[in-house]
Amino acid sequence: MSDFQLTWDLVRGRLEQSLEGLNQEQMNYRLQPESLTIGEMVLHVVGAEMSFVSQLRGETLSGVDARLAACATEGVINDTPFPFEPSEITPSFVAEALNRGKEYAGPAIANPDPHREVIIKSALGPMINGGGAFARLAYHPAYHHAQVYLIKTSPGFPG
Repeated sequence: MSDFQLTWDLVRGRLEQSLEGLNQEQMNYRLQPESLTIGEMVLHVVGAEMSFVSQLRGETLSGVDARLAACATEGVINDTPFPFEPSEITPSFVAEALNRGKEYAGPAIANPDPHREVIIKSALGPMINGGGAFARLAYHPAYHHAQVYLIKTSPGFPG
């Protein structure tokens, strides 16, 4: 088990726990006009996992996996529409997406050595090596876990 995986397992697990019991209205609650919803944030986390690992492996994703990978940037980093409509962002779909991301990215995070020196494009734009990608992936769910907490405890969050 890599040191990246220890962190990723911990913080991703906490993100997953923070979603327990949320319904579709809560997943799609927007705190303010330009902010991401909880569901969009989680799909963005999965999207970064899919995007980084597919680049590290030199793979092209298709179908729902390609749409998930697009969540790394589309409607988040840039001004394009988010790849999924609120009607698609259900608790069951979010759970399925989390599982897809874990199954796809988990083995690479557990064994990063073959990919450490591969150069890829970060979601924020700079070129980074695999070590940098894994460091970002390991911490990324923690960042959004904190945002989920803030949204869930905000006035107006659907009860």
